[in-house]
Amino acid sequence: MRLYVGGLPYQTTEQDLLDLFGQVGQVTQATVITDRETGRSKGFGFVELSNDQEAQAAIDQLNGTQLGNRTITVNEARERPRSEGRGYGRERRSSGYRSERY
Repeated sequence: MRLYVGGLPYQTTEQDLLDLFGQVGQVTQATVITDRETGRSKGFGFVELSNDQEAQAAIDQLNGTQLGNRTITVNEARERPRSEGRGYGRERRSSGYRSERY
């Protein structure tokens, strides 16, 4: 199961996530999401544990706890909805509105 970890201190590393979640179960992957341009952490990441029981234990034990000086959120990661497109020139399908500028 893949877990979302939010509210991370900006200096958190992937090794920090491995160490923290390794106390609960076997971590198969840990990733801190960074800004493409600056390389700075965005304050969230993802952790995968070897099975669903360990992942649920991590949620139960770590959600709402302190990491550094911040309270972290740990829950099951949801798949990101597919975008209809990005940037200028796209139609806004949800409202039927189409910009005359583009």
